[in-house]
Amino acid sequence: LLEKMADVSLKEAALIIGVVAACYWNSLFCGFVFDDVSAILDNKDLHPSTPLTNLFQNDFWGTPMSEERSHKSYRPLTVLTFRLNYLFSELNAVSYHFLNLVFHVVVCVVFLKVCKLFLDNRSSVVASLLFAVHPIHTEAVTGVVGRAELLSSIFFLAAFLSYTKSKGPDNTIVWTPIAVTVFLVAVATLCKEQGITVVGICCVYEVFIAQGYTLPVLLDTAVQILRGKGSIPFSMFQTLLKLIVLMFSTLLLVVVRVQVIQSQLPVFTRFDNPAAVSPSPARQLTFNYLLPVNAWLLLNPSELCCDWTMGTIPLVESLLDVRNVATLTFFCFLGSLIVFSLRYPGDSSKTVLMALCLIVLPFIPASNLFFPVGFVVAERVLYVPSMGFCILVAHGWKKLSNKSMLRKISWVCLAAVLFTHALKTLHRNWDWESEYTLFMSALKVNKNNAKLWNNVGHALENEKNFERALQFFIQATQVQPDDIGAHMNVGRTYKNLNKTKEAEESYLIAKSLMPQIIPGKKYAARVAPNHLNVYINLANLIRANESRLEEADQLYRQAISMRPDFKQAYISRGELLLKMNKPLKAKEAYLRALELDRTNADLWYNLAIVYIELKDPTEALKNFNRALELNPTHKLALFNSALLMQESGDARLRPEAKARLLHYVKEEPQDANGYFNLGMLAMDDKKDTEAEAWMMKAIRLQPNFRSALFNLALLYSQTAKELMALPVLEDLLRYYPDHTKGLILKGDILMNQKKDIVGAKMCFEKILELDPNNVQGKHNLCVVYFEERDLIKAEKCLVETLALAPHEEYIQRHLNIVRSKIASLSATEQSTLPADGTVTAAKEEKKNSFQNLKEVKNEQKTTQTTVDNKKGHSKTKKRTEKNSMDKETPKKSTKEIKDIEKKRVAALKRLEEIERILNGE
Repeated sequence: LLEKMADVSLKEAALIIGVVAACYWNSLFCGFVFDDVSAILDNKDLHPSTPLTNLFQNDFWGTPMSEERSHKSYRPLTVLTFRLNYLFSELNAVSYHFLNLVFHVVVCVVFLKVCKLFLDNRSSVVASLLFAVHPIHTEAVTGVVGRAELLSSIFFLAAFLSYTKSKGPDNTIVWTPIAVTVFLVAVATLCKEQGITVVGICCVYEVFIAQGYTLPVLLDTAVQILRGKGSIPFSMFQTLLKLIVLMFSTLLLVVVRVQVIQSQLPVFTRFDNPAAVSPSPARQLTFNYLLPVNAWLLLNPSELCCDWTMGTIPLVESLLDVRNVATLTFFCFLGSLIVFSLRYPGDSSKTVLMALCLIVLPFIPASNLFFPVGFVVAERVLYVPSMGFCILVAHGWKKLSNKSMLRKISWVCLAAVLFTHALKTLHRNWDWESEYTLFMSALKVNKNNAKLWNNVGHALENEKNFERALQFFIQATQVQPDDIGAHMNVGRTYKNLNKTKEAEESYLIAKSLMPQIIPGKKYAARVAPNHLNVYINLANLIRANESRLEEADQLYRQAISMRPDFKQAYISRGELLLKMNKPLKAKEAYLRALELDRTNADLWYNLAIVYIELKDPTEALKNFNRALELNPTHKLALFNSALLMQESGDARLRPEAKARLLHYVKEEPQDANGYFNLGMLAMDDKKDTEAEAWMMKAIRLQPNFRSALFNLALLYSQTAKELMALPVLEDLLRYYPDHTKGLILKGDILMNQKKDIVGAKMCFEKILELDPNNVQGKHNLCVVYFEERDLIKAEKCLVETLALAPHEEYIQRHLNIVRSKIASLSATEQSTLPADGTVTAAKEEKKNSFQNLKEVKNEQKTTQTTVDNKKGHSKTKKRTEKNSMDKETPKKSTKEIKDIEKKRVAALKRLEEIERILNGE
């Protein structure tokens, strides 16, 4: 490439670099907007963990080419450059924009080299400068996904330059440049599909430029040969040979490309390109009218818009439509240029011909001529055609500047055009700063495009400004009443505003707009896959009502019947079936979804949750591990698999559980649950200092973390730091005044450490206010009465407690002791009891009951998937539901039951000691 640019001087290159930098420096401050979200932020092909082979199996957006929802945009080399960006800076938008700017500079410099083949040096610089500053290029340069145009253009021009070297001395063929051309054409096509059109430009160059033929000469030669009055000249034979090689190579590329898309065209809706589904003559008239529209954008790029779909350009439905005059004028002007360039010899006609080739041929894939495309007008596809436009302008300027009368005015006009274009480009870049600024700028140009109203709504929705977002979504439904996606957006926003009735009404409107099933006709071919999400969204909404679960299930099944390969319907139905306590049917739904996509980590995770419900922790852990194999940073799988290992009680699994929790807190440093469970693991391992540190970190992140507060207090109490536990318990009871275990522990510490009988009594009385049948609280209050030397009240209290728990032997024993003491005191007429001769029941069992008191908070996280129609394509969002439960009375294993029996025996021994002390009194 450097050799091909050898005759571009350093001054010229420096001038182009300076001009491009001056026009596009502010693009570095723009973020990821519009299609960048799908191509960059949501594209897993950029991640280093994704195999490189996936780039050659998926489309530009990361969707497998085999899937119907794929856009069939096969640009693996462009995605590879995105992946390199991600490797060096992950999702830092600056590096992506900077690389686009560099590529634009390269295109401008190579274009200058091409211009010098057909223009003089000064005109070539003018054409290159005009190309560098033209505002139509902001979408290709400032929009990150426009890199496909930039990369394809580099190899497009390089392929053409290579081909110009294929003519040797005496009109001989030099095959090496032709081979290089074929290779570069293939590379250009792998960057973007329009790269293949350079072959047509090479053919025109060979016939009319390299060989110098004109159309009359070719026609005359053909007539002579057909009449048998002559033979094919040797030079023409060589030309034919070169063209055959080029065409055969092109045909081979086309065959490979068709194989890649598996002979399927992408599915677009009538909103993407209304003319494509319109009847004749509206379809033909509109497609023809779009040509002068594109030409006008090149000529006067004052009103630019990022999205020209839907109602932006109304259909031309009649021959009497005044816009047909523009179409007729355009074709007359184009026809005159074609006649001039093909009929007359000379440098001027050759220049015009090559300019026309650059305008027309690269535009053909976007012209709807051979197949419908997913847009009406797209400014970025004018990137290469604008090269031909710039050559035409520079050529016309050269003609004017050569005339002495017009020389000065031609220079003034040129300077004005370059300056105003540069300013417009600089200003236009700021529109791409954020999605909100981009779509608001588009609405200034066109208010008849419902998609723009929707996208402004999405931008506001992302900022949690649901009230304003709703206004834009409603406006979209008014601009395009039959836009299913707009009604879905309204429904989703009402749901976010907790207006479920209005949300359901909007979803029902969207559902009513769905095409009706026609017997014998494939439904999937007539509906955008993301529009079927209306069934999912509606079902997700109504299943919040426990009485409507069956109705929600019916909607999921309806979606599946319409598209048996609708993966999301199986996923959402699986979640619903779990909620309906039908884990076996949920398992079937997830297994069916896995048949459609075995590389989806979320599916393996959800299946693991099903196995937890089925009480099969071994299979659950296997599926968690499968999810982590596919996505090592899957946060929910990391967290819940660690909990599963922790709850198994297997000490051998604790190191791995800890490693996963450490990975989780690295991914989610602001989630207190991760630190809390690390603390619980440390408590299990008797690492008290480490456990304290993790618990403190969890509480710092979430000061009202119930389980962390209680277990930290319990840890202090366990390790003879009872007085440190008191302020922690105060915090716990301030947030949760009805925390029974906290009240018991506080009462125990107040009585035994602080000797604060009044405070302890208040704790136990509070427990009985909350739960009059709480045996432990009632019993401890009885002991308080005993401490207060009110034996009659203590006796009555113990009788009531025994009635609540008649099988608790220690209560009966305590009652006997108190009664014995009453009898003894009655006999000796003594009423004094030693203040320190008794121990509360809480203290008796304190060390033996720590494990029973220990509170475990497992935040069981399940994936609920809501599917929303955003920006013309469906997006899946995970929502984590954290069902915070203090497992006050967890189910006991056999081992735990034996431990409890041992603790009870130990408690009885302590009661015997109390008896001895009391009897000794």
